[in-house]
Amino acid sequence: MRIATWNVNSITARLPRLLAWLESSGTDVLCIQEIKSAESVFPYEPLRELGYEAAVNATGRWNGVGVISRVGLADVTPGLPGGPDYEGEQEPRAIAATCGGVRVQSVYVPNGREIGHPHYDYKLRWFEALRTSAAVDAAAGGPFAVLGDFNVAPADEDVWDRAVFEGSTHVTTKEREALAALREVGLSDVMPRPLKYDHPFTYWDYRELGFPKNKGMRIDLVYGNEAFTKAVSDAYVDREERKGKGASDHAPVVVDLDV
Repeated sequence: MRIATWNVNSITARLPRLLAWLESSGTDVLCIQEIKSAESVFPYEPLRELGYEAAVNATGRWNGVGVISRVGLADVTPGLPGGPDYEGEQEPRAIAATCGGVRVQSVYVPNGREIGHPHYDYKLRWFEALRTSAAVDAAAGGPFAVLGDFNVAPADEDVWDRAVFEGSTHVTTKEREALAALREVGLSDVMPRPLKYDHPFTYWDYRELGFPKNKGMRIDLVYGNEAFTKAVSDAYVDREERKGKGASDHAPVVVDLDV
């Protein structure tokens, strides 16, 4: 089974590339983030024509997540159980489903904006709720993984230049501690191959030639329980999909499982 995660940065803008990539990559299950589209206008039909079902948690604006599968889609859980509100609203940042016997949770962790901002505290509280939720699925026995845009670089080597990020979100001690706490419930970081260069960055800013200069970050992660990680036969960042006109600023992270 081939499972992937991809922050598409607008399903509307990325649809032709998404459909072409699903066909060419042979992906069975894709977790997507930053849909930026309401469920009512999500492109279910073009996906059905390729043999995929989709479960979506999205209201438009800048959030939204989904699970796309051609190996079944069951026990769908939209939202983050026990998740915090932000400005009186529980944002659509999580959805879980069981696909071909593998439980996946697609997440788009809050950005945090800047240290001291209410959104930063919201991010930490969101991680606490994710930890509680993931602990249940991680202990259920079957293969389970949380996949998505975590908006945290786990270690200094996961950013192109640590000094550039001094005093910024994504690399702070509290964010990394929250990520470490998530691993403590029985999840491990599935490290992908980079295909090019020496580190598997997954995100490159559109500005300042971030991608050509490889000024990247590894913030799109796959955290699996033991049943999931034992089945992993390969993992890589599909850097090619970040190239060219109309690309997302994130590349897909692909994981192959023998299940």
